[in-house]
Amino acid sequence: NSSKSVLCDVRILSHMLSSCLNLVFFISFRLKNQRKAVITAVDKKVPNGILEEQGKRSLDLLRTSLSLPGGSTQGTCEEANKEENKEKNRYPNILPYDHSRVILTQMDGVPCSDYINASYIDGYTDKNKFIAAQGPKQDTAADFWRMIWEQKSATIVMLTNLKERKEDKCYQYWPDQGCWTYGNRYNVCCCYMFCFAQVLVYVCCFLCHHAHSHPSLCPPQQASDGTKTPRLVTQLHFTSWPDFGVPFSPIGMLKFLKKVKQVNPSYAGPIVVHCSAGVGRTGTFIVIDGMIDMMYAEKKVDVFGFVSRIREQRSQLIQTDLQYSFIYQALLEYFLYGDTELDVSSLEGHLDKLHNTSAPLDRVGLEEEFKKLTNMRIMKENMRMGNLPANMKKNRVLQIIPYDFNRVILSMKRGQEFTDYINASFIDGYRQKDYFIATQGPLVHTVDDFWRMVWEWKCHSIVMLTELQERDQDKCFQYWPTEDLVTYGDFTVEMKGDTLCDTFSLRDLLLTYGPEKQTRLVRHFHFHGWPEIGIPAEGKGMIDIIAAVQKQQQQSGNHPIAVHCSAGAGRTGTFIALSNILERVKAEGLLDVFQTVKSLRMQRPHMVQTVEQYDFCYRVVQDFVDIFSDYANFK
Repeated sequence: NSSKSVLCDVRILSHMLSSCLNLVFFISFRLKNQRKAVITAVDKKVPNGILEEQGKRSLDLLRTSLSLPGGSTQGTCEEANKEENKEKNRYPNILPYDHSRVILTQMDGVPCSDYINASYIDGYTDKNKFIAAQGPKQDTAADFWRMIWEQKSATIVMLTNLKERKEDKCYQYWPDQGCWTYGNRYNVCCCYMFCFAQVLVYVCCFLCHHAHSHPSLCPPQQASDGTKTPRLVTQLHFTSWPDFGVPFSPIGMLKFLKKVKQVNPSYAGPIVVHCSAGVGRTGTFIVIDGMIDMMYAEKKVDVFGFVSRIREQRSQLIQTDLQYSFIYQALLEYFLYGDTELDVSSLEGHLDKLHNTSAPLDRVGLEEEFKKLTNMRIMKENMRMGNLPANMKKNRVLQIIPYDFNRVILSMKRGQEFTDYINASFIDGYRQKDYFIATQGPLVHTVDDFWRMVWEWKCHSIVMLTELQERDQDKCFQYWPTEDLVTYGDFTVEMKGDTLCDTFSLRDLLLTYGPEKQTRLVRHFHFHGWPEIGIPAEGKGMIDIIAAVQKQQQQSGNHPIAVHCSAGAGRTGTFIALSNILERVKAEGLLDVFQTVKSLRMQRPHMVQTVEQYDFCYRVVQDFVDIFSDYANFK
């Protein structure tokens, strides 16, 4: 179609690639010589994001080496600096300009009650498309909701967490359930909430002005001019953007932006965007939105010009080099891959296009789509621990080694160096971060570490996707007893039950930690019928085992699922991809096979190894939809 052909202009790609390469060189040089990017460990695992070191409480401008104006040369902040308003500002050096600030209705007898730390920001073509605001403080939350009401805003974009690095970043201005009242004038009632790992959490709430006190009395309806009519306000919360940094990948942000565009009604006022200060992450989001619109309209982008323009409306929008670079990463990601998301209803047609080898040249076949994934660079420089001489022998396949940033870390044995390593990676699920552990089939000398990992990370489910031997080659050491029990290091494994289902074996194993005599029941799902080369003959067996694992997870508390084949990449990646894809199909009626697999490959190399496995992901979803054709029944 015309919109896609617009993006095929080679000049854009050349310009964007050149800009990105220049930025990467600049940032690499700067970080090497001035300030080192740091990543902090939380619960033994590095968070899924890149943090930039920042020790000051006040917020710094982006380095002037980029020649960006810091703000408006004519702008004044007289209202923000008034004594009555100073305490309303979260940071003393992040203030709205008088000429672009959001002005609230003055309350009788309350001086300066028209002030809030928020600024109007233009979009690519739409004037005042956004309001950039600081994260509400406890004593400004009522003003925040007053602004939402007066500006007729229907969408709130939240880009910070309430606490980050032990610092308060934003006051929780919405109720988890029930109704909260602000300033004796505004009732905010939580209606429902959806949680998705990394990408977003969105809450829908009713905002009632001088209205009722119970959410059941606030029916969903479009606002009228009457002040007592409740309004639907949707808050979308992006949870994986570290302060002073950027998300690990732009994929989640692009999906989040698409969701914002979808939920914001055409009749609504400005979209309210806030992080903590309302400049760094807030500005990055606004610029990405504007530049994607510009990309479609003009076949080009002008990040520098757009940032310069909106800094006339609020100073310091975009705070760090990393954030500025991330804008280009997001735009390049969007340019190269576009929107690969599908509605379930269009899946069959998309599959026909992918498999039609005689299709017109502008159609992308399955091999071409998969080739884009194989072109992704494997970051060998980020596999330091797995490549240490002491750890090399613990890897089954030398090309498949976990990245340092999300590797599973074991407790170090006293006096034994390098005993914290196992070839295993945390992988995000659809709704929950680190929901899977992708690992290799244990070797004879790593089976102790395997059970230690299962114990320390509280795994109640193990999914095995290989046979012990395939084509006369050892693929996995048998790490469970055929009958009775067997001991591995500090752990004893006892067989409590062995059932053969249609396509998989179901074993109940009792795991005992010897030193403390503690026990845990672990369910072992062993899928049969997946050849080393090729794919299962049909998809129903995969659908069945995924459903069985999910049922077990719900009963056992949703701790990480250990998934392995032989090397822990091809079949393992396909199983995890399908688990995430099917969860999204059930929840939203949407799927994105390409970006799901791309995200997995960023977390562990070679996930979903072959074009046959990639095609299998599509085919299983089609089988799933065929089985449950009225998929509203299983939401």
